[in-house]
Amino acid sequence: MALLELTDVHTYYGAIHALRGVTMTVEEGEIVTLIGSNGAGKSTTLRTISGQLKPRQGEIKLRGERIDHRRPHEIVEAGVCQAPEGRRVFSRMSVHENLEMGAFSRNDKAAVQADYVRVYGLFPRLKEREGQRAGTLSGGEQQMLAIGRALMAAPKVLLLDEPSMGLAPILVEQIFEIVRTINEQGTTVLLVEQNALMALAIAKRGYILQTGEIVLADEASALAKNPAVRAAYLGGD
Repeated sequence: MALLELTDVHTYYGAIHALRGVTMTVEEGEIVTLIGSNGAGKSTTLRTISGQLKPRQGEIKLRGERIDHRRPHEIVEAGVCQAPEGRRVFSRMSVHENLEMGAFSRNDKAAVQADYVRVYGLFPRLKEREGQRAGTLSGGEQQMLAIGRALMAAPKVLLLDEPSMGLAPILVEQIFEIVRTINEQGTTVLLVEQNALMALAIAKRGYILQTGEIVLADEASALAKNPAVRAAYLGGD
């Protein structure tokens, strides 16, 4: 049984048919990446999984239990949490208060304290700035905070939406190394990322999304070598 499974998912924005029968799986312990051009439906897929959008057709299951009719906070409590595109930190709150918001649905105090230690271990820069207002952090620090806040929900599946967007190359490499470490520590990751080359380098499997449809699925290493994928998304010939 897959940890996360989408079956024939159709999502609309009004009359616009944004997702057209998306079917995909994420197995426990994997990093799976979803690749596509702007407007292909990548962020829509994550928003549908996290309950911000409701599919008109199809099913989304977490460990075999349907979650597609649950409210967003119930999906977080079930074990799916998203670090959204554009970071969206609580700018007037401190770093530590942002992390507290990530743990709002939990009452396992000892485990929450252990997760503060984990997040500050992954992101030492956040520990240095734990009392600082989030809105005064750099873009890279805000991205670290958005990921850390999502981790504070203790997700079974972490949804990452364009974590490298707008970051300097050296910070992009750092973020991807942290994503790899998060996965090695036991968190399953579904990654939407504009930097397809780096996403495929850390992922186990990948899906190619075009105009709301999955057009190709394979091992990440095979997708990275696929001539059509390289020409369309990796800048290759």
